[in-house]
Amino acid sequence: MKVNKTAVILISFFMLLGISFLGYYYTTMREHPRRLPTYGNPGHKVGHFSFLNQDGKTITEKDLDGKIYVVEYFFTTCEGICPIMNENMVAVNDAFKNDNDFAILSHSVDPEIDTVAQMKKYSFKFDADPAHWMFLTGNKDSLYKMAVDDYLIPVADSTVEKISPEFIHTQKFVLVDKDKNVRGFYDGTEKSSVKKLIADIVELKKEYQ
Repeated sequence: MKVNKTAVILISFFMLLGISFLGYYYTTMREHPRRLPTYGNPGHKVGHFSFLNQDGKTITEKDLDGKIYVVEYFFTTCEGICPIMNENMVAVNDAFKNDNDFAILSHSVDPEIDTVAQMKKYSFKFDADPAHWMFLTGNKDSLYKMAVDDYLIPVADSTVEKISPEFIHTQKFVLVDKDKNVRGFYDGTEKSSVKKLIADIVELKKEYQ
């Protein structure tokens, strides 16, 4: 069988070209990972807070120093989106539960009902380790102010359910980096959006390597 030398040369050339491209792509992506956007006005950072977790321990922004974390707002007696959100949050928790540089903050929007004891009982449903997944309660005005001013959750957003003039509820998950910058928003009721959140956390971690 006669071998077409030209064809062999062309095939070899394109194989080498493909290998070179894959090597370049891998090296580029490893050295220059996809960078997530930063939200808010220039210089915006998550500020001071002080809430109680499910063990009654005071948690402040200092406890999140050096950590990437995900924020949500919910209430324990919710029969609508909250159970879906927290079932989906389990996937986020499971993906990073052995990572000491990661945490989840689940804030109550109904702190009069969601006492420390109530939050503790609720956290058992999700086998939440308070060192990594913190269910937070405290002053209602402070909780709401954090949502709007610090985590940039817009009250007028279509994903926010205004149950009453003084009660808001959102299905957003918010991603915050180690420098307390807001880096992403995700629909906590949609598995595809939660999968993207997990992938984005992996990418965000590369910024600190």
